[in-house]
Amino acid sequence: MAKKQIKQENEIKPNGTKKPTKMFEMRLNFNLKNIITGLLIIFIIFSVLGNMGGGAANIPEQPFTTIVSDIKENKVQTMEVEDTKLTAIYKDGKKAISHKEPQDSLFKLLEGAGVDPKAVEIKVKDQNVSQLWMGILSNILPLVLTVVFFLFLFRQARGAQDSVFSFGQSKAKLWNKDLPKITFADVAGVDEAKNEVVEIVDFLKNPAKYKALGARTPKGVILVGPSGTGKTLLAKAMAGEAKVPFYSIAGSEFMEMLVGVGAARVRDLFATAKKTAPAIIFIDEIDAIGRMRSVGAMGGHDEREQTLNQILVEMDGFEPNTAVLVVAATNRGDLLDPALTRPGRFDRRVTLDLPDMEGRKSILLIHAKGKPFAETVNWDKVAKRTVGFSGADLENMLNESAIHAARQNKKVISYADIEESATKVKLGPEKKRLQSDLDRKMTAGHEAGHAVVNYHLSDMDRVHRISIISRGMALGYTLTPPEKDRLHETKSHLINQIATMMGGRAAEELMYKDVTSGAANDIDQATRIARYMVMEFGMSSLGPINFGPNVDVTEWGKSLMDQQQISPEMLGKIDTEIQKFVFEGYETAITILKKHKKQLELITKELVEKETLEGDEFEELMKNS
Repeated sequence: MAKKQIKQENEIKPNGTKKPTKMFEMRLNFNLKNIITGLLIIFIIFSVLGNMGGGAANIPEQPFTTIVSDIKENKVQTMEVEDTKLTAIYKDGKKAISHKEPQDSLFKLLEGAGVDPKAVEIKVKDQNVSQLWMGILSNILPLVLTVVFFLFLFRQARGAQDSVFSFGQSKAKLWNKDLPKITFADVAGVDEAKNEVVEIVDFLKNPAKYKALGARTPKGVILVGPSGTGKTLLAKAMAGEAKVPFYSIAGSEFMEMLVGVGAARVRDLFATAKKTAPAIIFIDEIDAIGRMRSVGAMGGHDEREQTLNQILVEMDGFEPNTAVLVVAATNRGDLLDPALTRPGRFDRRVTLDLPDMEGRKSILLIHAKGKPFAETVNWDKVAKRTVGFSGADLENMLNESAIHAARQNKKVISYADIEESATKVKLGPEKKRLQSDLDRKMTAGHEAGHAVVNYHLSDMDRVHRISIISRGMALGYTLTPPEKDRLHETKSHLINQIATMMGGRAAEELMYKDVTSGAANDIDQATRIARYMVMEFGMSSLGPINFGPNVDVTEWGKSLMDQQQISPEMLGKIDTEIQKFVFEGYETAITILKKHKKQLELITKELVEKETLEGDEFEELMKNS
């Protein structure tokens, strides 16, 4: 029992009355740790009491007949009887221990041995109290410890699952105004998507001008796009701009091992939002619960499907739901159930793509705030260099560039730091592996083959950098980032890409009359492109037919993701066409490298000496050779 006194002086209220003083406050602190510690201490104390022998482990043990002889010789002063244990205390201070049978009496034993019991002082220690406590502890303590153990597990379960009494409550987090505010000014590179969301926020702020024209608030908005394009950031901006309660939750937080928990949490979430309407509910990664429902013997009873059914009812059921806007985000929009994505539930489907050049520049300028960049940094050049980067990639690149500059004790961040960080984001950090001279020559010849073939093919992006310094799993690399955003892929460009990828293997065979395992990834990518050209793009002699996996959603919402029925003869033709594209690319690479073998040898030699060649150096060598 802990007693706590809260001292508070009488204070005068503005109206002249006195505030009442608080009395003594008694609190009982049920701390499981304290309870367990106390019980263990009690157990140890009584265990010690039950085994107290005054250092009995150091007292010698003597036969009872020896002690009787000592009593006859008047050497023993006191005999202590403790159940079956006999302790003889001699007149010179020494002690000895002996034992008797439980039913025997010391008086009768002495009389039987011809010793007068009055010749020695006999003390009998009462063991009833200690035995009683030990009996109580031995019977009750295990039960108490068991109860405490289950209380501990129950308390841990409450932390993990919100306790069994609140498992049906929603885990949605209400946006806190004290958090760092993110606005639409912090979102760039997705202007069209941002405009859609800005319009919805304006609807919530100024509903009168829309209702005057008969417009209703959209019930739902779904954000679809690749990872890192800013879906969650756009939702955070909505939370910062909208003047209404904003509830956020992840799709996986609805699911638990208990049946019915997901549906209960959906009901609780919408009930809470309706009480504070108008409000916004944001469900991140909704594909965790919104996937297409199955059709068959086991359909309809899955916990995930029950949760999805409850969301469908809450968004557009018999009960009106006009004051709660649902915003969801996913990067797998193709897997969502058609009943979830139809108008009336999610009225707007906002697609976020990878940013274009202007979008990348805007994102870079946002994330560059607060960082000391050199005045010579050309952001247009950086934006052109980072084709294919998402917003998350760009933010990570600038952060890595700041770290790289700080590691070198620089005061400002230069373009060289940004260039190094861009390469690190895509390929990984440099690895100073100890390579033999032969390995370095093989790697240099391989990368030179890629670069020379790329240089002599039309409609190909220029070489940005060649290096034989290992990064990630690659022993070397040849960077040819796109110089512009490419919306369409032509057949001729894909064929040239295959030839460039096969340039490494072709250079190995041409220069060293041998091949290495270093071309494994190149072969994989070339085969992948060829397969897409034949099976999905319809660019082969087989005609414009799609032979790839087909996803078909029937009118009942049934998902069919089966390989189309293709005859064995057609499968053989498909394999032949794929092989033809790859072999033609390889032959093209061989032809180019044979014709320009001196350039191949020159670039290989320069790479062995310098390890890295920038794009300008490479082109200068090619022009002068």
